[in-house]
Amino acid sequence: MPHVEFAPALTRHVPCTPQQVAAPTLRAALDRALDAAPALRSYVLDEQGAVRRHVAVFVNARQIASRSALDIPLEDGDRVVVIQALTGG
Repeated sequence: MPHVEFAPALTRHVPCTPQQVAAPTLRAALDRALDAAPALRSYVLDEQGAVRRHVAVFVNARQIASRSALDIPLEDGDRVVVIQALTGG
């Protein structure tokens, strides 16, 4: 099963421990992980279900290319890490 983890910058507001989730895609993995901490969903995803601009998602240490195309297939042992990204200028 894929492993999903949220960085401390996010979980200090809404606790959510690292999880193993049965999920065939990144979207399903995020949905299942966020089911454990529903209040965290609005920090990570926008109203259309895309990853928010101030959040970065990595699958096996590679940042995803699209904030909205989350149909990325996952395999057993894949590692998903969600962090709060720095924005601004």
